[in-house]
Amino acid sequence: MLTIRHETQLEVIAHCVSCVPEEACGLLIGDYASGLVHHVVPTENVAHSAMVYTVDPAAFLAADKEAARAGFDVIGVYHSHTHTEAYPSPTDVGQAPDPGWHYVLVSLRDIVPVFRSYSIVDGTVTEELVITQ
Repeated sequence: MLTIRHETQLEVIAHCVSCVPEEACGLLIGDYASGLVHHVVPTENVAHSAMVYTVDPAAFLAADKEAARAGFDVIGVYHSHTHTEAYPSPTDVGQAPDPGWHYVLVSLRDIVPVFRSYSIVDGTVTEELVITQ
């Protein structure tokens, strides 16, 4: 389960929209145990692609250090799909680095963005409940 404030969810969606035509990406900072997102860190998609994303490694390291200083962790990643549904692609599944992470996808295919979260463990994709506060 992933819990996120409504304002933070809107921040993620706005970042995704602002990056079109490329996929957007960013990090979820929060608490592993509860799945509570404290805040997000929008990052550059260094792949500069409408089909794949790569979080800037330097931005990841900086966010990870800052999260640790504040008593939080990087608990996941978000990215957008500009022309497909909010479901992990085979590339997304193959690149999923941490089985404990939350993988948030924002689909911009339709007029209203779709926000979903998944766990990806050993290639198995499971949709998670998203609680918006």
